[in-house]
Amino acid sequence: MNISYISIGSNIGDRLHHLKEAVRALHSHGQIKATKVSSIYETAPVGYTEQADFLNLVVRVETSLDPHELLAACQNVENSLGRVRDIRWGPRTVDLDILLFNNDNIEAENLIVPHPRMGERAFVLVPLLEIAPTIGHPVTGIPFAVTDDDGVVLWKKPEGVEQLLFGE
Repeated sequence: MNISYISIGSNIGDRLHHLKEAVRALHSHGQIKATKVSSIYETAPVGYTEQADFLNLVVRVETSLDPHELLAACQNVENSLGRVRDIRWGPRTVDLDILLFNNDNIEAENLIVPHPRMGERAFVLVPLLEIAPTIGHPVTGIPFAVTDDDGVVLWKKPEGVEQLLFGE
């Protein structure tokens, strides 16, 4: 079984609903099981800043899919929830990024793992380290650390995967 960590963010419409639906869609896939979910954090946008704040979380999944199949499943979830790619780093109903896949180092045209910018993004590292506090970079082995969590605000702490999947 493969272990992957996926970052999920939303800043359009009912952000919490989009996050929940994304986790539910992953979990309901026949070959993906959500096993841990972080708290939900609110953060200011990065890159293109003329947009609403994001809600972000990280989910740990177990999957029999290979990394490219998991990427396709994530993109299907985005599409099913109305993701439109107009502006790089622009507003979106939902965004799913594969952060880590086992201890693999993948450099393909459409997939780079570990995610190339995760180490500089507190909105990714804070929730990742909440559910995997000792996880390190698969190539260097150096543990990930948050040097500045400025602007990453705890928004809601679900009581586990079940509450996010089945709770209100």
